[in-house]
Amino acid sequence: MNLIGVDIGGTKCALSVPAGPDQVREVVRFATTDVHGTLDRILAEIAKLPPGPDPVFGVSCGGPLDSAKGLILSPPNLPGWDRIPICARLTERFGGKAYLMNDANACALAEWQFGAGRGCQSMMFLTMGTGMGAGLILDGRMYEGITGNAGEVGHMRLAAGGPVGYGKAGSFEGFCSGGGIAQLARQRVAQHPGPSALKAVSPDRLTAREVGAAAEAGDTLALAIWREVGERLGEALAVFIDILNPERIVIGSIYQRCERFIAPAMHAVIQREALAASARDCRVVPAQLGDEIGAAAAVAIARYYVDRR
Repeated sequence: MNLIGVDIGGTKCALSVPAGPDQVREVVRFATTDVHGTLDRILAEIAKLPPGPDPVFGVSCGGPLDSAKGLILSPPNLPGWDRIPICARLTERFGGKAYLMNDANACALAEWQFGAGRGCQSMMFLTMGTGMGAGLILDGRMYEGITGNAGEVGHMRLAAGGPVGYGKAGSFEGFCSGGGIAQLARQRVAQHPGPSALKAVSPDRLTAREVGAAAEAGDTLALAIWREVGERLGEALAVFIDILNPERIVIGSIYQRCERFIAPAMHAVIQREALAASARDCRVVPAQLGDEIGAAAAVAIARYYVDRR
C-alpha cells in the first residue's frame, strides 16, 4: 500500500512519500497557479511516481474545508478553489482512498508521528505563524469536533481590546500571531519614549521578524514586546492545560525561532494561573519539523487513517 501526501498551499504545492517508519521524503515541489493548472500538475506528478494499486492519499490544505466530503471550500489563500472535490479527483484517477484535513490538524499529526509529540497520547499543536490555529490529539486520536472546527483557538478573546486577529480585537491570534505581533509592535513603538532600533523601521515594514532581530541585538523595547507576547501566550496555555490536561503542547513557527524571548514570561504565567498538577505534567516545547512540516503533515494524514483501519 502506497501512502502519498499532497500539500496544497497558497504559494506552493508538494508531494511527499514515507521514507522509512519515521521519516518523509518530499518528491516534488512546485508553484501554486490557477486552480485547474495546479490540479492538472498535481495529477501529473502523482502519475510519475507511480502511485501503484490502492494508494492512500493524505491532502493537507488551509480551510475552510468539508473534510467529510473531501471538498476545498474557497480558502482565502486559494482564490478560485470553490467546492473543489479534491479527494474525488484523486480517487477517480488513481483509485484507492483519499482524506482531506486542514493544515493545523495535519501539522499536529505530523509533530505527533514524526516530531516533538512522538510518544504522547494527548498533545496540542499551535501553529503560531501568520495566524494562530491548533490541532488536538486526545487519548491517541485526532479530535476535530462536530463540524471539524475544533482547535480554532485564535478566536478566543484574551482582552477587551488589543491587536486584531481572526476579526476580533484582543484575541489570542491578535496577541500571538505574526500579524498580531506586528500590530502590537507598531502600537508599542508609537508609545515608547526612549530610543529603540525598531523606530528606524517604517511601520508598514515592522514585522515579527524585525522584532526578533532587534531582540537578538538586545533592544529593550523588542524584548518587552516579546515578554508581553509570552504573557498572553501563557494566559491561553494555562486555560488549555486546565481544560485538556495535555501531556505536551508543541508550538511552531514563531515560537521555534523566538522561544528564548517568549518562554520565561509564558512559564511564569502558566505557573501562576494553571492547576499545579496539570502544569507539572505538561511540557511546552518548540516544534521540530520546521520547513519540512508541510510534507510530513500530508503523509501523516494518510498514515493516520491507515492505522485506524
